[in-house]
Amino acid sequence: MATTTWVLDPTHSEVQFKIKHLVISTVTGSFKKFEGKAVTENDTFENAQVTFSLDVASIDTNQEQRDEHLRNNDFFDAATHPQITFTSTSLTKKGDDYKLAGNMTVKDVTKPVTLDVEFGGTATDFYGNEKAGFEVTGKINRKEFGLTFHAVTEAGSIVLGDDVKLFANVQFIKQKEEVLA
Repeated sequence: MATTTWVLDPTHSEVQFKIKHLVISTVTGSFKKFEGKAVTENDTFENAQVTFSLDVASIDTNQEQRDEHLRNNDFFDAATHPQITFTSTSLTKKGDDYKLAGNMTVKDVTKPVTLDVEFGGTATDFYGNEKAGFEVTGKINRKEFGLTFHAVTEAGSIVLGDDVKLFANVQFIKQKEEVLA
């Protein structure tokens, strides 16, 4: 069976997250280093096998002191757990878009998650590379993944919300086809 591998183009992709701060505003952050691929059985993406990883040390919330706190043991423990990973279990078409189900691992905790995927289409770039674009969104509860840091201000306000909204705008580059025996 012929398969096609699509490799993530990091120069035309971004991964962001949003979390409530003091329950009144939202902090946006991103990961600057990541990689991923999708392996398809034909020219459609339905049932593609998707893998993705984020370099935890590349977290960026536009505030270095907060970023260092996120990298330490209170949160991601980047020295011990340098990557957040995702491996799909299914990619199913829902109308024009997709539902991406899989297992996400943060620290030593692996949980099933389902993400919404909007397919942007395919195009050929100036260099003859075929590319496919997607917008991926979802939400996870940080505490379910061992990110249990909790603080309350002197006035009793919760510092961080539990829900983390995920946003990724990604472009994949089609690689040469492989034939499996």
